[in-house]
Amino acid sequence: MSKIVRAGLIQASNPINDETVPVEKIQKAMLEKHLPMIDDAGKKGVQILCLQEIFNGPYFCPSQDKRWYAAAEPVPGPTVEIMQEYARKYEMVMVVPIYERKMSGLFYNTAAVIDADGKYLGKYRKNHIPQVAGFWEKFFFRPGNTGYPVFLTRYAKVGVYICYDRHFPEGARALGLNGAEIVFNPSATVAGLSEYLWKLEQPAHAAANGYFVGASNRVGKEAPWNIGEFYGSSYFANPKGQIVAQASRDKDELLVADLDLAMIDEIRETWQFYRDRRPDTYNDLVKP
Repeated sequence: MSKIVRAGLIQASNPINDETVPVEKIQKAMLEKHLPMIDDAGKKGVQILCLQEIFNGPYFCPSQDKRWYAAAEPVPGPTVEIMQEYARKYEMVMVVPIYERKMSGLFYNTAAVIDADGKYLGKYRKNHIPQVAGFWEKFFFRPGNTGYPVFLTRYAKVGVYICYDRHFPEGARALGLNGAEIVFNPSATVAGLSEYLWKLEQPAHAAANGYFVGASNRVGKEAPWNIGEFYGSSYFANPKGQIVAQASRDKDELLVADLDLAMIDEIRETWQFYRDRRPDTYNDLVKP
């Protein structure tokens, strides 16, 4: 029997590319840009909506400028409270990626998960933190300490992986073992060396684990860093590893897809990857 969930992804460009503008003004502009798109998702009947990585600001990690610490806030906090209102209004589960301030000097790259009644269910903190040219994330974020939680929402069991996490199959498998039916990966990734992996890794995670994946990415270029083009191309992949809906490369866009969760049982009963796992042989994987 079908169990259809209407899911949505938002990809958006930064409307203010000027490093002289106060952090708070940039965040306000980015939030205001997203609100009509969130309204659009609600009006289209989206039941689970995921925003992009650090949705209410630019991707500031090409810099190592401590002024961006001011962009961090508690989770839950003011932005989550705004999103809780939208979740209640549209009875829509929301995955809300935010720069989190745990305390002075302690920050995480985080995604809050809000249920369809507006209840805050919890958070995922990005576990894998890159530190390479253009992506100086260790300057801004500590590695996550939440493990790989799965959130029981009104419509589906939802897991979250954030951007660079997608290069690591271990966490993707952990989310599956923890019961995820849909895994969302909000990202900020640019054209270049790893672009071909965008269409390779996450469909592979979906197939290897028998769940749906929703992958979102920014669009456009962000000054003053100009590390490249955020190439959008947000998509949904089904448990067969097939991309079933994809957004444009260069436009602000709401991508909507109807996902049939019944496919999960169908695929797992055909491809018995969980049955045939050999965790007793994997001990070397967890050695440092």
